[in-house]
Amino acid sequence: MVKKYNQPLGGNEMPRFGGPGTMLRLPAATDAAELEVCFVGIPLDIGTSNRSGARHGPRQIRNESALIRPYNMATGAAPFDSLQVADLGDVPINTFNLKKSIAIIEKYYNGIMQSDCIPLTLGGDHSIVLPLLRAIGKKHGPVGLIHVDAHADINDKMFGEKITHGTWLRRSLQEGLLTSSKVIQIGLRGSGYSANDFDWSRQQGFRLVTAAECWYKSLQPLMNEVKKQIGDSPVYLSFDIDGIDPAFAPGTGTPETGGLTSVQALEIVRGCRQLNIVGTDLVEVSPPYDQSGNTALLAANLLFEMLCVLPGVEQIT
Repeated sequence: MVKKYNQPLGGNEMPRFGGPGTMLRLPAATDAAELEVCFVGIPLDIGTSNRSGARHGPRQIRNESALIRPYNMATGAAPFDSLQVADLGDVPINTFNLKKSIAIIEKYYNGIMQSDCIPLTLGGDHSIVLPLLRAIGKKHGPVGLIHVDAHADINDKMFGEKITHGTWLRRSLQEGLLTSSKVIQIGLRGSGYSANDFDWSRQQGFRLVTAAECWYKSLQPLMNEVKKQIGDSPVYLSFDIDGIDPAFAPGTGTPETGGLTSVQALEIVRGCRQLNIVGTDLVEVSPPYDQSGNTALLAANLLFEMLCVLPGVEQIT
């Protein structure tokens, strides 16, 4: 019997301004058990330190994803011909309590991990990644990390708090969730609290690629090097939309000038093909600052590209 895979609702069956409000207009699901890949929203922004609004990110990303069609004409990927994918909806976080929300998220993703389903997460601010990595670590052990961001997110505390969107990476390493020799940070830039703000990452053995090192370049050679560095180890991709220059993605909480281009963002994600990806996220989209919708549109396309590079995705023949 030929397996029937979920398909996005097509634009010739229902106008793109109608139909379900799910990611890519896929079927909604309540259980990851029958899925190989799931989209999950985490509408949380109480870990932010500047602009709020990322709680509205998942809904807006889903809205903008309605335009995306099932076949990737640039890479030849046909994810819906070979993977069972659905939208699990949103994690029911506690919007008044960050610590309780972190626990809720971890428990939710524990269930996804037990189902052998790869989660693609719509944020939400970057603090959500700590509980995701905790759940993933229970299944895969320490993982590699490709981290695209304007900021290193390695603060020890922010206003005395150990868990925020600017501390999650340090906490993840301290908890043994990451393999430090396989952590790559891309797009770092901006001003710092001290002249050695990025040194902690280097001291841990992370590879840092600042935004200035990426100016005027294709990032395909970099991603070839990244693939060699990570090898066949399990790896997680965490993509903060503020890694992209605000000319392309203004709708975010902590924008920094001089960032990556949207083309470079595509190169990074497409360059992850053939890696053993065990999960991804796209975080920090803040619709109140996204007047044109371009930030959420880019986010939706990057999540589709993440789907297209997962293990097991067939190519168009």
